[in-house]
Amino acid sequence: MTVGVKASTASNRKIHNSERGEWVTQAKCRNGDPDALFVRGAEQRKAAVICRHCPVLNECRADALDNRVEFGVWGGLTERQRRALLRKNPHITNWAHYLAEGGELVGI
Repeated sequence: MTVGVKASTASNRKIHNSERGEWVTQAKCRNGDPDALFVRGAEQRKAAVICRHCPVLNECRADALDNRVEFGVWGGLTERQRRALLRKNPHITNWAHYLAEGGELVGI
């Protein structure tokens, strides 16, 4: 089943990989235990809860997708969800731009 999830535009920020240092300092998880986001299996969904109200959710999500990050929870997406998005959306070559423009997460 394919479900489209609208990317949040609450921050109204443009996402640029070159600005990574700027958004990372605003991440909700920045002061937490990093190991909590690098869990396996079903524990990843529990770990993703911290991302729900993060002010830089889309920046983190785009960074992980654009850089093909394989492990951990990034931007509220599990490893499996990111793999599915990349596999089902090969036409998206710049996730930062796509999400900044309000693109949907089709395939998760």
